Amino acid sequence: MHQRAYEHQCATEERRHTAATTPIRNPRLALFALALGTFAIGTGEFGSNGIIQLFAAELSVSIPVATHAITAYAVGVMLGSPAIVLLAARINRRTLLLGLIVLFLLGNVLSALAPDIALLVVFRFVAGSVQGAFFGAGAVVAAYVYGPGKGGRAFATVMSGLTVAAIVGSPLSTLIGQHAGWRTLYWTVVGIGLLAGAALVAWLPRTEDLRGRSIANELDALRRRGVWLMVAVAALGISSIFAVYTFIGPFVTDAARRDASFIPIALAVFGVGMAVGNHVGGRVADRHEHSGLLWGYGGALLLLTLIGVAGANLAVLLPCLFGVGATMMAAIPTIQVRLTRLAPGAPTLKGALNLAALNLANALGAIGGAVTLDAGWGTLSTVWAGFVMTAAGLLLYVTTVARMQPAPVPGLAT
Repeated sequence: MHQRAYEHQCATEERRHTAATTPIRNPRLALFALALGTFAIGTGEFGSNGIIQLFAAELSVSIPVATHAITAYAVGVMLGSPAIVLLAARINRRTLLLGLIVLFLLGNVLSALAPDIALLVVFRFVAGSVQGAFFGAGAVVAAYVYGPGKGGRAFATVMSGLTVAAIVGSPLSTLIGQHAGWRTLYWTVVGIGLLAGAALVAWLPRTEDLRGRSIANELDALRRRGVWLMVAVAALGISSIFAVYTFIGPFVTDAARRDASFIPIALAVFGVGMAVGNHVGGRVADRHEHSGLLWGYGGALLLLTLIGVAGANLAVLLPCLFGVGATMMAAIPTIQVRLTRLAPGAPTLKGALNLAALNLANALGAIGGAVTLDAGWGTLSTVWAGFVMTAAGLLLYVTTVARMQPAPVPGLAT
């Protein structure tokens, strides 16, 4: 999610809109509005992982059952976001973003009001359906606002909201949930979302230059075998992030036997690792075609082994949480560069597919961890589920995608 990862996607849009037809007032405020939107979305997503024990207790379900709400959000991103992108292919990107923020608010209001786990699962699906489409449309708008040659930098600014959510939003939302109840987290996210919506209304440019594209252009990505293989590589490999992140609370309280007040600290450590890995991985992806993924996945496998063997010791657990966040995020820019090169002609759908792949990883990590917990293998056993899937993703990449050549950039006729 770094500027290098989306440089090819933004460059495609820059070729389509080489310059704004009318001057853009306050371009920095427009980018801030988009970043605030991604911050709200990221806080809702990451924050849910930090309060899983709280809503499990109130709704009288086990932690493995409670993970269904996390999985539902991920499935919403996987299925809902690409569907929205295709259905809204010709809608102006500004209009689409405003509609998406309304749907995001609805999903989180309903989540805050959910009376049981079944409805919470449904409402988290609704909230998740927004994410990939918002990021994909946001990439288009960011590239347009900044103009030629600056699309990567623009999108890095937009995606900074997600990084801030991992470092600040998630730990703070966990604290809010612990002291005011888990429902308060979702009301807080709604408040941030309202601010983001107001900022989008006020600062996004009103222009026909942001009109949608032909659905045929977007569907082009779905016809490419390499795209689907890359989605599989991402979903399998990155799943270990969520086989760890989803269960950080139980790791701290049940495995390391520390007070719940340590959970926000552990979440923040993981978030800082993600930010560091994102920065390093972006530079690596720009200079080396495969190294970011190979070293990222390989390093994560080593760290997962350490957590599985010695994670009950907090002095081991915390550095390993940092390391898993860093190594996995170091791999993601390479994944996204490869994906955009395999299908360069579908800018909005590529953004949705990127997020869909990562949220399929979210679902796989949560499901895999729930399976090991249900089997009675212990709290730290969730990392072994992540280990198996990341190893499978690495093997798939080496044997298939790494050998594929980028697709040629198609004509940009709309």
